[in-house]
Amino acid sequence: MFDRVIVVDWSAANLPTSATNRANAVWIGCHDAEGGAEWHHRTRAAAEAQLVTLIDTARADGLRLLVGFDFAMGYPSGFAARLTGGDVRTVWEWLAREITDTPENRNNRFAVAARINAAFPEGPGPFWSHPSGQSWPGLPFRRHGIDYAALGLAETRAAEAAVRGAKSPWMLFNPGSVGSQSLLGLPMIHRLSQRPDVSVWPFDAPEAPVVLAEVYPSLLAGPVAILANAEGLPADQGQVRLLSRALHLLAREARLAPLFDAPSEAAEEGWILGAGRSALLAEALAWA
Repeated sequence: MFDRVIVVDWSAANLPTSATNRANAVWIGCHDAEGGAEWHHRTRAAAEAQLVTLIDTARADGLRLLVGFDFAMGYPSGFAARLTGGDVRTVWEWLAREITDTPENRNNRFAVAARINAAFPEGPGPFWSHPSGQSWPGLPFRRHGIDYAALGLAETRAAEAAVRGAKSPWMLFNPGSVGSQSLLGLPMIHRLSQRPDVSVWPFDAPEAPVVLAEVYPSLLAGPVAILANAEGLPADQGQVRLLSRALHLLAREARLAPLFDAPSEAAEEGWILGAGRSALLAEALAWA
């Protein structure tokens, strides 16, 4: 089904990560019939540039490519229509216009989240959380007090309900949060989706030469912890290594299709590739 698999552990760091501390860098893992490799990048701009090169190289070599990103590709039902009057793709395009993200990782994600919140006068919310000591009018520090029912939105997507530990895309800061990664990653998804032969699942069928999808590396939390401890790797590096390997092995054995099963809500909200299939992913690692 796919000749090569890439998994990206994204970062919302507001400065280039340290040259020596790679724990919060962007990590890219790749696996194909020749084996695997990982790379880290101190900035999102450098990571996106490599992804473009990897996509172009795969296409030039006639390879089908699956690229997984560890942030939410969409938001709970109703959000896109309220923000843009359109669908999820119009949200990506809107964010690509409104988010600024410099080559040094300086970005305006909290200001953009506060502006989005202002479009919901029933507020506060839906976005929340920011670093302590900062003040962002219209962007609550805590979840307490946000009435999602009054906003006409759900607190989580169906995907988060299906995967233990997955956080809501409304949460922008603190451990486990994915909201900032999404705000800074979706403009890239917009740009990549405009390239020839690229589709984004589950909004498109996974049939294009290059398929982008949302992943959740913690589906392999146990094997990653064992690997990271044994080899002294950053957890993020272990995640992209093992998930890209597992997905490629499943593709090699023609057993990847079940991971693309998704409910009807996925057409609007997105879905995590492999949700509910962590046992199959772990099983695949034993085939290597």
